[in-house]
Amino acid sequence: MAHYINNEEFLKAIIEHRAKVLDAKEKDLPPIQLTNYLGDCLLKIANHLSYKPNFINYSYRDEMISDGIETSLRYFNNFDPAKSSNPFAYFTQIIYYAFIRRIGTEKKQSYVKSKLIQNMDFEQFETQDHDDDGQFHNAYLDFMQANQNFDDFIERKKEKRKKKAQSNLDEFINESNNNEPPMA
Repeated sequence: MAHYINNEEFLKAIIEHRAKVLDAKEKDLPPIQLTNYLGDCLLKIANHLSYKPNFINYSYRDEMISDGIETSLRYFNNFDPAKSSNPFAYFTQIIYYAFIRRIGTEKKQSYVKSKLIQNMDFEQFETQDHDDDGQFHNAYLDFMQANQNFDDFIERKKEKRKKKAQSNLDEFINESNNNEPPMA
């Protein structure tokens, strides 16, 4: 089976690029750009990783891919061929964690939007100056506020931290009580 990236060629291209970067640093030249081949490899890794089942159904998949490529470029020169001969795994991990960060960011944005819808009084936006009787009513907004099922993950995180802190405190107290010498 042919892989979409040949790891040996990818490593060889990185070694050549790294030599050029080090040479440019020694001669105080401007930074060296990545070759089209290296950029194409990063793009392929990000695209193929986005098709994994845990990433494919997000509406912001393109943003995830962009974040993965951006992060890969930021840390590209940190890859050391002397320490590892598997650049595919190195960049896959970088892109994977960029995807996870984007999902977290989007969840927070979704949470903020949901809270705004849930807590906002829309009456001030529904009526106009000539609507003195106030009979106008927006059924859609009422439905959204009453039936919105959003994940309150921020509250769950707070609860989880509180429980963990309490269990750590309980363990500390139990250990302290067990280590005390018996009273005379």
